[in-house]
Amino acid sequence: MSQTVKPRGKVISFLSVLKQSLKGEQVDLTAISIKRAIVLLAIPMMLEMAMESVFALVDLYFVGHLKNSSHAIQTVGLTESVLTVIYSLAIGLSMAATAVVARRIGEKNPEAASKAGMQTVVIAVAVNLLISIFGWLHARDLLLLMGASAETADHGTPFVRIMMAGSIIIVLLFLINGIFRGAGNAAIAMRSLWIANIANIILCPVFIRGLGPIPAFGLTGAAIATTIGRSLGVLYQVYNLFNNKNALRVRLNYFIPDWHQIKAIVKVAAPGILQFVIASCSWIFLAQLVATTGGDQGSAGYQTSLRLMMFFLLPAWGLSNAAATLVGQNLGAGRVDRAEQSVFQTIKYTVVFLGIVSVLFLTCGQFFSSFFTNDDVVKKVATRSLQILSGGFIIFGMGMVLTSAFNGAGDTWTPTKINFFTFWLFQIPFAYLLAKYFDMGPTGVFIAIPVAEIGLTIAAYILFKKGKWKKTMV
Repeated sequence: MSQTVKPRGKVISFLSVLKQSLKGEQVDLTAISIKRAIVLLAIPMMLEMAMESVFALVDLYFVGHLKNSSHAIQTVGLTESVLTVIYSLAIGLSMAATAVVARRIGEKNPEAASKAGMQTVVIAVAVNLLISIFGWLHARDLLLLMGASAETADHGTPFVRIMMAGSIIIVLLFLINGIFRGAGNAAIAMRSLWIANIANIILCPVFIRGLGPIPAFGLTGAAIATTIGRSLGVLYQVYNLFNNKNALRVRLNYFIPDWHQIKAIVKVAAPGILQFVIASCSWIFLAQLVATTGGDQGSAGYQTSLRLMMFFLLPAWGLSNAAATLVGQNLGAGRVDRAEQSVFQTIKYTVVFLGIVSVLFLTCGQFFSSFFTNDDVVKKVATRSLQILSGGFIIFGMGMVLTSAFNGAGDTWTPTKINFFTFWLFQIPFAYLLAKYFDMGPTGVFIAIPVAEIGLTIAAYILFKKGKWKKTMV
């Protein structure tokens, strides 16, 4: 009888935590149990990141069934590769926002947290306006630079222009969610992505295929739908910043540039941006290497596998973001040991999650690939890519959590240095050697990715145990 009651009690307790995490109730994450704190943050963060990956998958699904789908798939994939530079800016700024906001919340100073978050928004808008203009003017050149054929570049230029022009929306979506995560309110971040994705799912077939007075825009329609969807998500974020119903209390004067604060934020954000630019440029080089050695269909297959991979890896990234928030808030509260314990507990959860994902890709890779394309060659390349990449998922997840812990502490330089050595000095030369010198083509690129991630995780673990991150001031 007692054995029956005990599991039932655990189920009720979990459902209670689940309800609390989805509602976004304010909790002092430095005072409750570590496991409960991780779950409260991780559930909405994982759902948030899953929703972010849905954007590309929805676009990929609808354009994958267009005429000349290989051109459309390649355009979406190569554009996403270019946008990774934008994502780097967004993620770097959001990391800085999460670290500073979490530290101030841990110090029980929500006003300073709110002001720091808004100063980060000021930086993001100023920088991204220039990027949006450049992307609009040089859309076709960007596709050609990535290895697309002239035919694909002509076909995809309008898509790239809209996506690049709307990149400020991408940055704000990431950044403001980083602010809410730092404050411990991951539920608002999650709901903003829900709104954006539901709108995208509804609007994608409308703008791609046409409906009533709305003409069929084809591939370009996917960019229109995605940009509108993300814009609605940002509007929801802005509403919650000003409604005074959460830990953040935003005032208009917080948007007046405070150069001392901006300098402090840039000090944390700059290496964070560089950290992801290094990783992004590596992915761009790999995408270009696959395109030149595998042709349009090889490139389309690789891009399909990456979209599928990110769909499952982004939730793991959301889980690692829980570690970043807990590290930041616990350091702010002066609880260093608890910050470290939070990281290792998060690693355990990540290993379990990615272990399940690895099995799915190894056994059902062809099924997943078939869902997004009718081209047999594209499916074959995508399946092979998924099976090879999944071999490194578990250790990659461990490295992801350790990197997030550094960033959450405000020590953004350490993972930046790790990325430089791992990606630029090892992964890129190794992939080129396998693909070109040993004539392995795209398969050589696929192999280089998990091998490099193993090195990244080993380096991150050694440096984490040294403990320099515990003394970082933000």
